[in-house]
Amino acid sequence: MLLGQPALSSAERCVFQGTFGSGAVPGPSPRMQPMALQSLSELERASLQELALFRLQERLLVGHAFPFSHVSPDCCPHTFGIPLSQVIANDRACRQLQEAVGKSRRLCLEVEATVTRFRAQRHRRLGAMSVDSITDLSDNASKLLEALQLSHPHELEPRRSRGKKQPLSLNPISWQVPRIVDRCCTHLEMHGLQTVGIFRVGSSKKRVQQLREEFDRGLDVFLDEHQSVHDVAALLKEFLRDMPDSLIPRELYGAFLSTATMEGQAQLDTLQLLLFLLPPCHSDTLLRLLRFLGRVARHAERSWDAEGHEIPGNKMTASNLATVFGPNILQKEKPREKDALNLEDSAAIILVLQRLIEHHHSLFMVSPEMQCDVLRRLFQTDPDVIEYLLRRKSPALP
Repeated sequence: MLLGQPALSSAERCVFQGTFGSGAVPGPSPRMQPMALQSLSELERASLQELALFRLQERLLVGHAFPFSHVSPDCCPHTFGIPLSQVIANDRACRQLQEAVGKSRRLCLEVEATVTRFRAQRHRRLGAMSVDSITDLSDNASKLLEALQLSHPHELEPRRSRGKKQPLSLNPISWQVPRIVDRCCTHLEMHGLQTVGIFRVGSSKKRVQQLREEFDRGLDVFLDEHQSVHDVAALLKEFLRDMPDSLIPRELYGAFLSTATMEGQAQLDTLQLLLFLLPPCHSDTLLRLLRFLGRVARHAERSWDAEGHEIPGNKMTASNLATVFGPNILQKEKPREKDALNLEDSAAIILVLQRLIEHHHSLFMVSPEMQCDVLRRLFQTDPDVIEYLLRRKSPALP
């Protein structure tokens, strides 16, 4: 029991036991609601990442991740006693099936390798964390935070110089979105949603460079109606393009691209598990960007105001936005110079980012069932915190 917390009543213990399967009723409490990923405590998010990795590997092992939706299941290998044209057609169908199976197996191995490597790196990084510090990051990731301009340089030094790390916090991690991303998105939401061809029309290189230099000097840059929408749009694209590590870590490039071959809920479930793996700064920044892109896409078509006046659409659908931003958000691991993306990868990147834009509202929500599984894991490692976390999730316990 946490210090300062009263003991659970018998009624509360019944809900607790029902929630964690200790009694006869498995599954979450009826009072538990879906929660935004950012609302989970730091401890819960760390446990959720481990759970997501486990479930992804489980999917790979049982083969659920790669359905052969593009291969006819009733391929018939008959050869004798049928017309020659049918023999040739059957040979072709069987060859296509073998190629599809071989490709799917290679994809499974590639995705398993990337997920396993990502998990190994996380285990090497994993340590005690505190909500007051930016943690659970390698040196490269720490450099990424500087590139993100999450804080002024002089604010980062005391955090680095701390000696002993503090344990994981039971509070949510503070919202980790760089000022430049938030201010560019806010400006474009206020002034650019009706701008035709936003992100595709040219900008002033001189003005964009001036804005870059002001952010790089740590100035408190305010973007108002006097700034060109196209300049701010170009600034946002340049920031994402010049990040030393892409917004979706390169280790997960193959895993994210593999979801392009999936369909329906299986695709969304796998994408959600992959998003749960992202470090908080990547996850929060990606969510802020996707929210903004979703708003842009909702204004793609023309509309009319209350007085019947036509409001032009910006013509930037989710697919068009994914075409513009995809190569900056999903990047190959260790890309070679002049290594152009092939058409298959480019199409997969666009499709995956389009799905993220269209479904970001649900993809960053943690279901009651997933929360319950996280708490079950914590019950094995940190049982003394369960009471506090349960009270926070179900404040209206009887």
